[in-house]
Amino acid sequence: MKKIVLAIFLIVAVACEQNKIGFVDNVKLMDGYQEKIDIEARYKIKAEALNKKRDSISQAFQIEAQAFQTKAQSMPETQAQEEYGVLQQRGQFIGQQLQQEEQQMQSEGQIEMDSLISKVKKEINGYGKSNGFTYILSGGDGGSVLYGTDTKDLTQDILKILNEQYKN
Repeated sequence: MKKIVLAIFLIVAVACEQNKIGFVDNVKLMDGYQEKIDIEARYKIKAEALNKKRDSISQAFQIEAQAFQTKAQSMPETQAQEEYGVLQQRGQFIGQQLQQEEQQMQSEGQIEMDSLISKVKKEINGYGKSNGFTYILSGGDGGSVLYGTDTKDLTQDILKILNEQYKN
């Protein structure tokens, strides 16, 4: 009899324990996070500057190539081929330098975004612990929440915390 009462008590105790579950729409969270918006704006400016530089260098190189073509008509063929080879090598070198700059910029941007995502995950983790959540699920595109009531959506709460921290 004591074992039956104890078993029922344990079943009731386990059944009464509820998991506190919420979810965060990652897309809305990241789209509204001011630090992410600022990072994207900064890299957009860098990309535009790099494109202007590329256009300017390309234009100057095209003018130089056109001048060479005019000059090459009055040169001996072997000398023209030699100078054309040098011009071609310079063009390839310039192209490689610009490509390296672009790759470096993309790499820096990816590192910054990875750091930002890590910061967001830590904040969600901290929010969950301090507010007694057992689980906080990922919603939005690619998330694991197919449906959730608005009362379980923590996106705006966490977004507010992140943006306040970023202001400070």
